[in-house]
Amino acid sequence: MRNTKAFKEAVAQTLTELAHRGLTLAPATVEDVIEKNISTVSERLRIQTRSAWRYFDAAALADRLAQSQSFYEESSSEKGVGQAPMPPIDNPELALVLAGVPDSLAQTGGDLYAVIINVAVNAWMAGHIHGEDGCTGCDGSRGPAGHDWEARMRTITELQPDITKWFDRDVWTRAVNDAGYAVTRR
Repeated sequence: MRNTKAFKEAVAQTLTELAHRGLTLAPATVEDVIEKNISTVSERLRIQTRSAWRYFDAAALADRLAQSQSFYEESSSEKGVGQAPMPPIDNPELALVLAGVPDSLAQTGGDLYAVIINVAVNAWMAGHIHGEDGCTGCDGSRGPAGHDWEARMRTITELQPDITKWFDRDVWTRAVNDAGYAVTRR
């Protein structure tokens, strides 16, 4: 189904309609929704997939997706689900995440997927920990010991006193090159 002209046009139309509504979704998400909807129509009406396309309406689908996104955002804010803020650019924990990339490249033999997963998980955890103090959804999540973010940052800075060097692109690139790797465009 995904290789058909009708499918590709439906995705393009839906993405355009979403853009008109000020909503951006990943094309893969839109593709999954369209495929599910067309398959469901085909099964329920007991018709061929190619006949189910006559029931497709990009504007109506975009409206439903926008409504769903709006409902999700409203329900999340009502339940006090917070979003962790990005740490400041000179954050010690962010420096550790950046510093870990060259080491991770060397350890994985250049497996970029593994490096990205490592960075994403560490950045997510760092951002979440940073936001726990202000996140109403995280109240009490650290147990009776609580959470002292400032103490954590002091400890990291003591272990890595020269954290600012990792915010210099040239220093970081040299470290990646020293690990035996380089990022080049083909």
